[in-house]
Amino acid sequence: MSGNIKLIANNKKAYHDFFIEEKYEAGVCLHGTEVKSLRMGKCSIKEAYVRIEKGEMFVYGMHIAPYEKGNIFNRDPLRPKKLLLHKREILKLEQGIQAKGYTLVPLQVYFKDSRAKVEIGLAKGKKLYDKRQDIAKKDAKREMARELKERNR
Repeated sequence: MSGNIKLIANNKKAYHDFFIEEKYEAGVCLHGTEVKSLRMGKCSIKEAYVRIEKGEMFVYGMHIAPYEKGNIFNRDPLRPKKLLLHKREILKLEQGIQAKGYTLVPLQVYFKDSRAKVEIGLAKGKKLYDKRQDIAKKDAKREMARELKERNR
């Protein structure tokens, strides 16, 4: 990713629960007060998921808090938001999720050159033992770093 990027929301849980095979950048179709709320950093994608319906992509469960000064112009915080991708990318992703065990997960929400973007990943679910292996690797890495830090003193 290049350009002027301001991170708004990150989905750490997705990296814990899924193996991320491929990543795509998609624009988001938003309304006025949603953009203002995003600029204030009020967004959550922890429970969000992506679906393809009739050749279009939508993100569900992406919570954008209502803008404080938006009054009647505020939209439903959990409304489905359309993702903007090229048709060939949508077809490629649709073929990918038809494979067994694959799903689409939003990974990050950010502004890139003043445009709201969502990074989505083609992901395969982890089994419990995979999660345990990842946790064990993280712990081992942390221990190694701690040992090296103590040695260098």
